[in-house]
Amino acid sequence: MKTHELKIQSQYFWAVVEGKKKAEFRKNDRDFKVGDMLILKEWIEDEKSFTSNYVVAVVTDATLL
Repeated sequence: MKTHELKIQSQYFWAVVEGKKKAEFRKNDRDFKVGDMLILKEWIEDEKSFTSNYVVAVVTDATLL
């Protein structure tokens, strides 16, 4: 199991926190595997900076294309 720290824009961050965003299609450029932990850190694009907010998620499915 790996831990991946990722930035996530504020609008998507809050959708994750509220349970509205539960999945994402993305290039597997970090060797994501089922069981990996994601630390999603809120990113403010206009300010090019992180807030102090983060959420932890676990990869439950990975489809290779």
